[in-house]
Amino acid sequence: MNRRLLVPAVVLLLSVALLVGQAATAPAPGVQPATPDAPEGGEGAYPGKTLISVQVYGWFTEDNGQAIIVDQNGTRTWTYDPPHAYVFDAEALDNGNVQVAFGQNPLAENVRCPDEYYNGERPAGKNGCIYNRVVEVDPDTNEIVWEHSWYDAFPTHHEVHDADRLPSGETVIIDMGNDRTFTVDQSGEITWEWYAENHLTEGTEFWNEYVAPLPEEEQEEFRRKGAEGDWTHMNDVDLLENGNLQMSIRNFDTTIEVERPSGDIVGVVGAPTRHEVMNEQHNPNRLERHDTLLVADSENDRVVEVHASNGSVVWEYDGTGSGEKLAWPRDADRLPNGNTLVTDSRNFRVLEVGPNGSVVWSHSLADRKGIVYEADRLGTGDEPLPEEPDNVPAGGELQSRSTGGVGDTVATVESWLGFVFPPWVGIMEVLTGLVGLVAGVALVWEGYRDGWFADIP
Repeated sequence: MNRRLLVPAVVLLLSVALLVGQAATAPAPGVQPATPDAPEGGEGAYPGKTLISVQVYGWFTEDNGQAIIVDQNGTRTWTYDPPHAYVFDAEALDNGNVQVAFGQNPLAENVRCPDEYYNGERPAGKNGCIYNRVVEVDPDTNEIVWEHSWYDAFPTHHEVHDADRLPSGETVIIDMGNDRTFTVDQSGEITWEWYAENHLTEGTEFWNEYVAPLPEEEQEEFRRKGAEGDWTHMNDVDLLENGNLQMSIRNFDTTIEVERPSGDIVGVVGAPTRHEVMNEQHNPNRLERHDTLLVADSENDRVVEVHASNGSVVWEYDGTGSGEKLAWPRDADRLPNGNTLVTDSRNFRVLEVGPNGSVVWSHSLADRKGIVYEADRLGTGDEPLPEEPDNVPAGGELQSRSTGGVGDTVATVESWLGFVFPPWVGIMEVLTGLVGLVAGVALVWEGYRDGWFADIP
């Protein structure tokens, strides 16, 4: 062989061999390989089945979400599959039913968008309006036994993300599209409403304390620019022990505590642009006995627990040491035994992390690219309320597992690669393929120069 061909030929053969080996040893789709910390069957995990909301499968513009329940072996035991839906919140109710919050393409109901939301230049449906629904489902029959619904503008940033059943029998709902939180009773009457426009805009106490001190160019990000813009991206509401409501204002990097019925903001965790505390978070969970907040710190690709009083970090986890870095987590619940249940959205999985940062249980939906949103371990409650166990530990009692820097960048890149390539393909496999491609092109070019193809007609 011509010596000029030797190096590219060897590089090409090694690249092909590496990629073939990776593909051959990759786990089957949906199966998490066993490790000493996570043997099959979920040893080390807190007992119980897991309720998971899958926003969509495949890509964010799809409308094929589901709510599912899996046991500790990963076997699916229940599925709620509303047609043409973006599914966000699912919670088990005390009466045995399941409440699910989702935005739906109106075409699923074979109806035209109402005139105030319909744009004649777009189809009435997928890109037209969104039909927001909060439904209570009998899991034995999947029959809807209660519902509250409303239409809103185009789907993106207008889908309902969270709804909780209150002890009063009312349901509290956070309405992203209208920047409001409201309660509705079983008859469908709205009993209380809170609008962010009245409490977060320029001139309010919140603005004066948290936004006005920022440079003018940064303040602009937090000004409301029209009714249909993604201004607050309010995405979660929880009832606190004192009867107040905790709301996640994602685009302001804060959670706020709101008193009822006055609507006054009486507590704030985080601050706009203060990303060392939280950055476009999801599903903050107040551990009230410890005065801490467990947060899926999405844009920082970690789960973090901070003091509610001053925002100082007491525990964080980003996947370091578990074999795969977190990529845009959007839910985290502390379980009574000290484990933490996490939805790792762009890695298409739910994982349960032990106190030392090891993964003790996981469920992967990578075979279908299932973009998970929330997960609850059945029997533990959506968040620790007064009737829940007193021994739920705070992060200060756990071992932190976190790094940063280049590792975070690699994890982010690999999470986006997951939408394009099979689950076993990571950034190293892509780089290996590119090197092999360059070597192959060089090999062909050298062969051409040496006349390999001279006799080809």
